[in-house]
Amino acid sequence: MHPNPIFHDAQATRNLDFARERGFGVLAVNGAQMPMLSHVPFLLNTAGDVAELHLVRSNPISRACRNPLPARIAVSGGDTYVSPDWYEVPDQVPTWNYVAVHLDGLLERLPQDDLRPLLDRQSAFYETRLEPKSPWTTAKMTPDVMEKMMRMIVPYRMRITGVDGTWKLSQNKPDEVRVRAAQHAAAYGFGSETDVIAAQMLGAGGAK
Repeated sequence: MHPNPIFHDAQATRNLDFARERGFGVLAVNGAQMPMLSHVPFLLNTAGDVAELHLVRSNPISRACRNPLPARIAVSGGDTYVSPDWYEVPDQVPTWNYVAVHLDGLLERLPQDDLRPLLDRQSAFYETRLEPKSPWTTAKMTPDVMEKMMRMIVPYRMRITGVDGTWKLSQNKPDEVRVRAAQHAAAYGFGSETDVIAAQMLGAGGAK
């Protein structure tokens, strides 16, 4: 996360809403030799204090999490390279704008009986965003096949104890300079979801 406080002025609700809507991030826990990472879909509850997820039983994090472990989920948004020429003011340097939210907490394994309801909640959350398609449900699975697949994965809950977000959108520049950079990012930027982050850059002068 960028250390400049100006990029950390988003309200907690904005950070939580972003993470909830995104619903996918990188789960990290400390390992013996290096951090262990896993890219996971997750559900963040309305209060923003609990994230639910599942891991393949053979995942190193799953094997390590016999007891509750400190963990972090890093959720990334759009990003784009920003050329100093786009500012049209002297003595600027290249940078990269991005949005990222970190959820910190305690990861704990849930009883296996909690898995099926979790899978149903997760699929419902994602499938309703695919309207007008009829939602997929676990009920469409052959029972024996479903049971076999569920034996391979384990449910987890992370109790959220901290939230931090970086919204690096050139808001440290004068408004007219930031707007020029955003317009160029929309037209020429490269990265991930450059149209989205360009729009966020344009709105970075408003309320957070």
